[in-house]
Amino acid sequence: MPRPLWTGAISFGLVTIPIKVVSATENHSISFHQYHLEDMGRIRTRKVCELDGEVLSQEEIGKGYEIGKDRTVPVTDEELDRMPLPTAKAIEIVAFVDADTVDPVRISDSYYLAVDGQVAAKPYTLLRRALERSDKVAVAKFAWHNRERLGLLRVRDDAIVLHAMRWPDEIRSPESLAPRGVELDEDEIERAVQLTDTMSLDGISGFRDRYREALEELIAAKSEGKEVPEPREGEEQESGKVMDLMAALNASVKAARETRGEAADDEHATVHEMKSGTRKGAAKKSAAGKKAAGRTAKATSTARKPAKKAAARKRTAS
Repeated sequence: MPRPLWTGAISFGLVTIPIKVVSATENHSISFHQYHLEDMGRIRTRKVCELDGEVLSQEEIGKGYEIGKDRTVPVTDEELDRMPLPTAKAIEIVAFVDADTVDPVRISDSYYLAVDGQVAAKPYTLLRRALERSDKVAVAKFAWHNRERLGLLRVRDDAIVLHAMRWPDEIRSPESLAPRGVELDEDEIERAVQLTDTMSLDGISGFRDRYREALEELIAAKSEGKEVPEPREGEEQESGKVMDLMAALNASVKAARETRGEAADDEHATVHEMKSGTRKGAAKKSAAGKKAAGRTAKATSTARKPAKKAAARKRTAS
């Protein structure tokens, strides 16, 4: 089991469940150090006092809140520990709600809640079963890193997961970001829905971090004195081009079906670039077409006149 990040208890009505909080995720990102290009010396960040220029250790550094220019109110760890927080050592469940009522944008971090001792096994299992049978998630409050936070408890396999959440006033409104006055054809919407159906999967467990894999190959090659790997083959997407939306949707559906090994429809259009001056060129072609059609009609009319005169003479003779 990973090292516990926090220990406390779940407060479930009058039920108390001792638990340990462990991280539910792992960070596999590759980190880099900064170094001096000339001699490969490591560059480090040091904490320096701006008044006397001394480099300080962590024991010499305190917390403070700046309330004005050159005026800071110091706050000690002891003062923070004495603050009246009922959730200081407990995850207090305050409500149960339907899972689909929680906006995912409010979830920040995820943690597993593990039982802390055999005494916690029965109430832990009771809460888990209650969440499973009710199809609900629990909204809870807890204190962490000197602040009270909002949390969400749900079941994953046989464990209870704690999602740390942002408070409602911490979420910015997207109202000003949405485009206005956009017109769409019903065919475009239907084609987009068809694309979502074609690209649907049963889950997302199969995705991999290909950038990290390529970075590992690069580091391994350089550390062994080998040549740097060439970029992997793949289609480069060109940016800055205006595409015909319906054609792009059709081509996307076709490509998705080919990836799945399904037969593609012959009706699908292909992607083409909307070059500047397209309408002007189309107008010229249209005008030229009209002139040609006029000449053809005139020639046809002229050819019909002798035939009409011959028919008239034949009727007169009879």
